[in-house]
Amino acid sequence: MTTSPIYFLLVDDLDANLLALEALLTRKGLVLLKAKSGEEALELLLEYDVALALLDVQMPNMNGFELAELMRGREKNRHTPIIFLTAGHDDSQRRFRGYQAGAVDFLQKPINPDILQSKAAIFFDIYAQKSQLQRQHDELRVLAEENKSLLDISQKHALALKENDQRKDEFLATLAHELRNPLAPIHNGLQLIRMSDDPTTMHQVCDMMDLQVNNMVRLIDDLLDISRVSLGKINICKDNFPVENIIISALTVSQLNIKNKKQQLSFDITDGSEYIFGDLTRLSQVLVNLLNNASKYTPEGGLINLLVFRENSRIVIEVSDNGIGIDANMLTKVFDIFTQVDFSSGYSQGGLGIGLSLVERIVKMHQGSIEAKSEGLNKGSTFRLSLPLATEIAPARPPLPKKPEQGTDKLAALRILIVDDNEDAANSLAEIMTIQGHAVKVAFNGRNAIKMADDFAPQAVLLDIGLPDVDGYEVCRELRKNSSLQKTLIVAQTGYGQQQDRADSTAAGFDHHLVKPVRIQDINALLKIGRQ
Repeated sequence: MTTSPIYFLLVDDLDANLLALEALLTRKGLVLLKAKSGEEALELLLEYDVALALLDVQMPNMNGFELAELMRGREKNRHTPIIFLTAGHDDSQRRFRGYQAGAVDFLQKPINPDILQSKAAIFFDIYAQKSQLQRQHDELRVLAEENKSLLDISQKHALALKENDQRKDEFLATLAHELRNPLAPIHNGLQLIRMSDDPTTMHQVCDMMDLQVNNMVRLIDDLLDISRVSLGKINICKDNFPVENIIISALTVSQLNIKNKKQQLSFDITDGSEYIFGDLTRLSQVLVNLLNNASKYTPEGGLINLLVFRENSRIVIEVSDNGIGIDANMLTKVFDIFTQVDFSSGYSQGGLGIGLSLVERIVKMHQGSIEAKSEGLNKGSTFRLSLPLATEIAPARPPLPKKPEQGTDKLAALRILIVDDNEDAANSLAEIMTIQGHAVKVAFNGRNAIKMADDFAPQAVLLDIGLPDVDGYEVCRELRKNSSLQKTLIVAQTGYGQQQDRADSTAAGFDHHLVKPVRIQDINALLKIGRQ
């Protein structure tokens, strides 16, 4: 650490006296400032902070006493030690005036070198210690400020962790609730199937169970979507299309909820033909969420309004309702993940607090914005979505080939190998395939599947990926090495549905990738197409 120099002020109107003082006092770390008058001394004191001032008493224009009094009148030099040097008569009156002016000592000329050096050394050391203490004080103050800042940050983090922990607990409790909700009617439906022989009842129960399974799938899909968006792995496929396509797609999904609650939906779509450049599926998902949210928090018979209009170079979609509204302190939080508005009015209908967070992130990926407005509880709410208009209307992508209609033609009988370590899942799927007229074999691990395929020569393989011995990727690669299985349709049916999982299954040789729970209609559609 570099030590700052210490300054002494030497004031005497005679050069010889200044040279003598300089010769006596010179030491390492000490800078001697010399002045021949009070005026010069005051100029030096404006610039330097001195540890000691040695002042000659007898000087023209301004004597040492007057200079000392002026020094004491300045805050900076109020406590600067002063030693008077005098060749005059040493009487008590002069000493008294000197001490009044702030002197700590008088030295009579001719000056004893040892005494001067000894006294100067004391003030040098005192100032050095004082400077060191000041530096330590400053360092401690900085450390204290840093510690306070760190403490503030730590407290904020602790509070955030506490809030996150509370939200996590609430989320897990809600997740358990949301998963149990569809499980209850599914369980009841199984009991009804066992107890009833009425075909109408059986059909209604099956429809109900299918609906509840779809609810669980959507719940899981929301969880996966928010994870993909957070990691920047969500797949956005942009194209040019009129904004009315979003409206039509979203209403197809949401109108049933609104109808079931006998709510009135009004439209004011003045600029629906304007084009935007985005992902139709994802933006429809955004509007579905907003419409379902409006329906969820609006009582039966309530009003929901959909407004679409152009605003400069953007299209604005507003969804408003006359429902229970949002408290002011929650308006800035409704888009936070796992955040739910706590309503005591009884209209809250669950959910994981994922939807609006997912909405906001998808909107931002389209360079758009979304905000929530409400005048308070029981005063309704409005969600305002703003998206940029397409700058150029590029040619639309050619339409995708239509899937063959499901269930219109009976499937030709096939040899099908089902591979799944979950025996209940494998056996139940095998039973369904057998009822449909197929010849079916079942394997519960990868090695048995490879051996069985050699003898059975399946025309289609429904293959799980997460197997206990050899995973589905390796099984698929081994099957593709068999020349007799080159035309075999191999479909992955798995709980792994991330984009990387799909890429890995394609690389391993799978023809298609289906995420569990797999609908029989989807399997049948692929069996009709076969391997292309």
